[in-house]
Amino acid sequence: MNQLKKTLGLVWMLIAPALLFTLFIGAGVYIDPNGKAEINQPVPWIIIIAIFSPIAIGFFLFGWYAWKGEYDKLPENSEEV
Repeated sequence: MNQLKKTLGLVWMLIAPALLFTLFIGAGVYIDPNGKAEINQPVPWIIIIAIFSPIAIGFFLFGWYAWKGEYDKLPENSEEV
């Protein structure tokens, strides 16, 4: 089970930068000053990137801690916390 946690931690660490990269590429592709649709305006993309960047950073940190083995031993009662 601990090996699975470490492997999934590595997966989270790989997904986080891929998510940010995909968002920035999507913004670069869809932002068009001559476009009339909402997706072509920069403001929605700024909001989306501002919301999902901390989430992606959290994914990376969670994966880092899982990779380092911080979740190998979980507390069994409140006194161990």
